[in-house]
Amino acid sequence: MSGRGDAKIVERGFQRYTGERSGVPGAIRSVSWESFRSTMGLGRAARHKIFPVIAVVIAYLPAVVFIGIAVLIPGELLEPEEIADYPGYYGFITLAIVLFAGLVAPEVLVSDRRNGMLAMYLSTPLHRGTYLAAKAVAVVSTLALVTLGPPVLVLVGYTVEGSGPDGFSNWIIVLLRILVSGVAVSAALAAVSMAASSLTDRRAFASIGIVLVVLASPTLGSALVDGAELSPNWRLVDLYTMPFELVYRIFGQAGNFPEIATLNVVAVNLVWTLGGLLVVWWRYSRLVIAR
Repeated sequence: MSGRGDAKIVERGFQRYTGERSGVPGAIRSVSWESFRSTMGLGRAARHKIFPVIAVVIAYLPAVVFIGIAVLIPGELLEPEEIADYPGYYGFITLAIVLFAGLVAPEVLVSDRRNGMLAMYLSTPLHRGTYLAAKAVAVVSTLALVTLGPPVLVLVGYTVEGSGPDGFSNWIIVLLRILVSGVAVSAALAAVSMAASSLTDRRAFASIGIVLVVLASPTLGSALVDGAELSPNWRLVDLYTMPFELVYRIFGQAGNFPEIATLNVVAVNLVWTLGGLLVVWWRYSRLVIAR
């Protein structure tokens, strides 16, 4: 091979990074944000945005309808609570939330294991614990788009229309209950979906498994209670219903299954949340990662 012979090195060495060093907290924020962007299809081809956009639209559409009805129909004829109360709103979007949960965690966790990004993340100041913390924040934050945003929109819409809670203190109480409810639902579904996603390297298998387990659990609970005539507490295996049953209890209402004690509803949601996180930690602590 022959060359022109006019190439030359004009400078050698490297420059130090002189910008701000955000450390581990900054790395967690960065990983969480990038995971959120990837899940929502931001910065990716249009086909990656279709399902997230559909799920979000389905979750917010009833809120827009309820606010429109509250605006068009005078309050003395129809109170907003007669259209949909705050905990009852989830009944209109439960399926959308479950389907969205089946998308988020596999996209956040499985992709890194398949494309080698997990090894790159762990070559930074992040270790397995902080990496999983960043991913958990991403999953919960993404789910909050459909578990927290719509009820807050309903509250704001009712307030602007003049049908919201009476008094500032009552308004704050309702807002806090909505925030706690959204976080509780997101945490339970996020933990379960992350656990399922940690057990397979196929996003499709993880997504289908999450949705099938959640959708099949009401049938199991009904069969145990109504068919086998066991204790009503066996309905607690219903992963499709119990996170939203907890929302009723947060708002001080009896819910769809008043025969089940509130303490049991709280306990089973904690079990799913903590149990799911333990499965994820167990799985990732055993992973052999080549760097």
